[in-house]
Amino acid sequence: MSRAYYSAAIQTFLQTDELSIIGELTKAHGQELQHSQTMAWTEQIQFLRKVFANTGQDGAIFFEFMIPRMGRRADVIILIGGVIFVLEFKIGSASYNYADRTQTAGYALDLKHFHAGSHDKYLVPVLICTKAPEQNAILEFNQEQVANVLCMSGFKLAELINQTINQLSLPEIDIKAWLEASYKPTPTIVEAAQALYSNHNVVDITRSEAGSQNIAETSVRLFSIIHQARLNKQKVICFVTGVPGAGKTLVGLNIANQHANKDDDEYSVFLSGNGPLVTVLQEALARDLHLKERASGRDGLSKQEARRRVESFIQNIHRFRDEYLRDQSKPPEHVAIFDEAQRAWNKEQTAKFMQNKRGISDFTMSEPEFLVSVMDRHEDWAVIIALVGGGQEINVGEAGISGWFSAIQHTFKHWQVYCSPNLLTGEYIRNGIDANSIKDFEQEPSLHLSISMRSFRAEKLSSFVHHLIDGNAIAAAQTYRFIEQYFPIAITRDIAKAKTWIKQKTVANRRCGVLASSNAIRLKAEGIFVKNTIEPENWFLAEGNDIRSSNFLEDAATEFDVQGLELDWTLVAWDADLRFVDDQFQHWRFSGSKWQKRHLFEQKRYLENAYRVLLTRAREGMIIFIPTGDINDQTRIPKIL
Repeated sequence: MSRAYYSAAIQTFLQTDELSIIGELTKAHGQELQHSQTMAWTEQIQFLRKVFANTGQDGAIFFEFMIPRMGRRADVIILIGGVIFVLEFKIGSASYNYADRTQTAGYALDLKHFHAGSHDKYLVPVLICTKAPEQNAILEFNQEQVANVLCMSGFKLAELINQTINQLSLPEIDIKAWLEASYKPTPTIVEAAQALYSNHNVVDITRSEAGSQNIAETSVRLFSIIHQARLNKQKVICFVTGVPGAGKTLVGLNIANQHANKDDDEYSVFLSGNGPLVTVLQEALARDLHLKERASGRDGLSKQEARRRVESFIQNIHRFRDEYLRDQSKPPEHVAIFDEAQRAWNKEQTAKFMQNKRGISDFTMSEPEFLVSVMDRHEDWAVIIALVGGGQEINVGEAGISGWFSAIQHTFKHWQVYCSPNLLTGEYIRNGIDANSIKDFEQEPSLHLSISMRSFRAEKLSSFVHHLIDGNAIAAAQTYRFIEQYFPIAITRDIAKAKTWIKQKTVANRRCGVLASSNAIRLKAEGIFVKNTIEPENWFLAEGNDIRSSNFLEDAATEFDVQGLELDWTLVAWDADLRFVDDQFQHWRFSGSKWQKRHLFEQKRYLENAYRVLLTRAREGMIIFIPTGDINDQTRIPKIL
């Protein structure tokens, strides 16, 4: 698949009929096309013809070039004189706003980091607002050879191109080799969801060729199972496993997005018990939908209506559960995708919740059993896709995957089961699974995602953190040697230095934030308040100059706020709840006015997993802040820190 809607040598572009170029762009677009878009292309073409008439150089030009991590297309990319120019046009705009500058810089950085052909090249991002006043911008490159965003009306673009080429004096770029170079994006789950919702193929936004095939194979098999279940009037449940960061949630979102229309015969819903994840995904997609409708000239879609549309296919599992507690009807969706299915509650935790929160004293089902019973209300067919992760349990009463198997074996034997054979490995066994659990079910190898698509800088980060939390310093050090060149980890006792360090790292569309354990109560003395409630949708999505944004470094998020989500750079604040003493970790809880030791194995595991979550949220690097303490405060004496 071509990465650009239109590409040509600059001389070919100058000699090609304008309508012919518009025709190629329109054909490649392949969706409903607004008049405003064709007018924008026309203005860009006419403008760039004038520019290249004055450069005296040859090279290549690409219109609508795919930037996979961002799920968007850069307006124009030019390869000329050994330099890559990334142009973002805002036709008719009279000002250079923060979001547009960030977007333009983001395109250039993503090319630099994820496109092999651009790793060693100079990149110049240019924001062109055709009605805005000219700025006296100075061309400066950072250590990654990416220039600061240059804002202009476009009048001086030819001058900029010539000046840059002459200043750098680089060899020409091999266009064919550049185009054929691998593209390995690592979008966050929010960016991936936005890309899918904009009708990008799931393969376009995944990290590597092998990873793309892995996700594509799993998706195709699941679509086939859903289709056959409908045709054959069957009830089917599929258990999908995957290594950390392999894209289980992405697979689920892809299926729900493909069948998000209520009139679709295979109408699907994506359900998650991770409240912050659901909130952030819903808000991100709703904002995108509202802005796109407004940009296309259709002003009828309000933000509220956009949210309602999105919430129809991405829902909080607890709201779904409560809805069908009250209502005994069948759900409109025939396909339900349960994210992190192993975290559903066991019978005891569900009964306790129903008694205390819903006033139901005789509830006798586990959460998996009840959820299957809801889908079983369909008389003809239904499909459940259970996305199964391992480890990082941070809440009491989680049933593990055995809760689902128990429900099927005791109550819903008429459901056909497909499961990944990898349920017999790793963390799943600890949750009560053995060979007898799946011997009567159809084992399907394609339901396991074996290739991690996690941070391009930190594929071994989770292994490093595993050894660290286990107290195995030697293994942690050995593992970190593989990633230290690509994933910097700094440590400081000075919170001001930590914030300065991380702000310097967070450029363009990158996000950073302060993270801390939910029991890190005494970080309050350092200005970190873990008991404050954040608004996940603003913390993760607001622009960096918004005080509610994670990038503002004022509000700290806990493990409950960030599980399942990621930032590019993190500041992890470490309190005295997890202390390394005599070559092993001690586990403490702050209660009342003092620290109390944790003795129960389960409580120790929850604390360790909290730090596992916090230490694996960064995609590009992190800084760990450990307070010095205060000899006059017995809860923060330097000895324990």
